[in-house]
Amino acid sequence: MDHLLVHSSEASSSGCIVEVTPESANWQYVGFCVHRLNEKGAFTKSASDQETCIVILSGKIDFLTTSGVSEAVYYQGIGERNSVFDPISPYAIYVPAGVSYQIDAITQTEIALCSAPGSEAHKVRLIRPEQISVEKRGEGSNTRFVRNILPETEIADSLLIAEVITPSGNWSSYPPHKHDADNLPLESALEETYYHRLNPPQGFAFQRVYTDDRSLDETMSVSDGDVVMVPEGYHPVGVPHGYELYYLNVMAGPKRAWVFANDPEHDWIAKS
Repeated sequence: MDHLLVHSSEASSSGCIVEVTPESANWQYVGFCVHRLNEKGAFTKSASDQETCIVILSGKIDFLTTSGVSEAVYYQGIGERNSVFDPISPYAIYVPAGVSYQIDAITQTEIALCSAPGSEAHKVRLIRPEQISVEKRGEGSNTRFVRNILPETEIADSLLIAEVITPSGNWSSYPPHKHDADNLPLESALEETYYHRLNPPQGFAFQRVYTDDRSLDETMSVSDGDVVMVPEGYHPVGVPHGYELYYLNVMAGPKRAWVFANDPEHDWIAKS
């Protein structure tokens, strides 16, 4: 059985459908979970030593801090997408460590909670779609579109977050690259999760995670709602003809920098 693949399941009492913790992943930094809330459903989160970025994947919510701030922060009616495949960036909320909050679903809602070690030094803030840069990467069947939700240029302690749309029949995270060596400025060490969605949802994609010495080499068939964990190694993704792939990336490590190294055997692709 693939030990890097986590399948989604029926929602728990809190609405959680899939979760990765540092303990379950056997790593140190990245935590990730997705909650699906029905209309008028609610979700509360107690303060911790983790910073969190709440990504509103679809639906509309109200957000209220309940402790850990000098004055309560309230965001009303945020969220515009009906699907992660809508051609618009998401709303997101950055929450530093030490803050408790509540989310109330106005409509049926799916939210991702992306977490990593953090401090109480920063403020709660709303990230609007128009603040999120969008870029096209690759050419031909390597083309994909990246929405930079929480890049290095934005304030946070550990988290780096982006979502990617990979068109039908294309490859992504390609040429294969890795970021598992704490060797700046040449490469940074970052754990990473991929939350996959497919359109139409009965589709599938493939993701391979492998190291140079092949001590880790897993190729996974990914279904709608699956999470792939990348503790180390290269991690390309391909989606078959007829299906569009979305994934939400969450990265964190000892230094907040995304510096990667391509697989030397395939680096010629990036240079051609």
